[in-house]
Amino acid sequence: MQTLCEQLQEAGRLGGSFFFKRGHNTCGNAKVLFATLGYQLALHRHDLRGPISQSVETDPSVVGKSLDVQLRNLILEPCQLTRGMSPSALLIDGLDECDGHNIQREILHLMGSTANKHHLALRILVASRPEPHIWETFKEESLLGVADSTNIEQSFKDVWTYLRDEFSRIHREHLTAMQHIPTPWPAPEILRKLVQNSSGYFVYAATIIKFVDDEYSWPSKQLDIVVQKMIPHDSESPFATLDQLYMEILSRVPARYRPSLCNILCTITHYPEVFSVQDIDVLLGLELGTVKLIIRPLHSVLKIPALSGDLLGVHHASFLDFLKDETRSLGFYIGSAEHKAGVGHSILKVLAYTFDNPWKNLADLGLCWYV
Repeated sequence: MQTLCEQLQEAGRLGGSFFFKRGHNTCGNAKVLFATLGYQLALHRHDLRGPISQSVETDPSVVGKSLDVQLRNLILEPCQLTRGMSPSALLIDGLDECDGHNIQREILHLMGSTANKHHLALRILVASRPEPHIWETFKEESLLGVADSTNIEQSFKDVWTYLRDEFSRIHREHLTAMQHIPTPWPAPEILRKLVQNSSGYFVYAATIIKFVDDEYSWPSKQLDIVVQKMIPHDSESPFATLDQLYMEILSRVPARYRPSLCNILCTITHYPEVFSVQDIDVLLGLELGTVKLIIRPLHSVLKIPALSGDLLGVHHASFLDFLKDETRSLGFYIGSAEHKAGVGHSILKVLAYTFDNPWKNLADLGLCWYV
């Protein structure tokens, strides 16, 4: 989506863009969506700058009002005043990462109503994971005639191409480990089985590649682990193959670290990209460096920073969904209110602790405002 934004920007066709990010104070908040898009329209379109500015001057509180009022006052009415304008694109990425299913539906309903009632030179592109409530909303009558849905992620051919090229790269770059492994690697039947198990979704393929491409392991042995653990493709659960892969990756952490691992995953799940590796060491009362030691086998699912002071996150939101669903993650489940309360309790303990240097308490306040 970022590449598309840049291409539209270069072509002079971009009206505005908004990238939702789960758990983020601003980027996860739908209340600023249309205010942000209206502001960007005013920046990108000189013919809309005056009408949008006038709308804000008339009612400065408009940016804090309901979504439908923001949409009407900051986008629809200004666009109606400039009939004959050339088309512009509004891009909304990660709708499924916006806080709350109801507000996700409301955004789609508002855009559907806009397209039905107003013939404006605006093209709206929404990118989202195919969550059931989002699919159901797109099938409603108000959106049927004005929205086209395309599954750009589910493509067996593209997954096959991606896996083939990435395995070729791994074979080439891991020269010492792979010099005695003949090509093509893996064998065509193994590649076909991996593609079939992916169900056409890139997240499965990308996670496999990250797992196999571990600089501290033999790629061929890593791939053997994946193949040996693969379950039949005809499982009733649409997440079965991905879940099996996640379980196998998590099981690479030694059992003696399992309690600490679950506490670490709980912190990452409920506060994604909020704390650094070093922060989590402090929060959980662990010796500095322990978190990085425990999560080292998880580079294929976690964004593990090179520096301990940088933020820790996940590669794909599907891993967070997996951890929050007890029927899928089993012993690694950390989605209950008790789990989240445990993290909050750890943060409060850090605040309450009496350090020899009282300024250390103030420094730790930066960790604790998220509670």
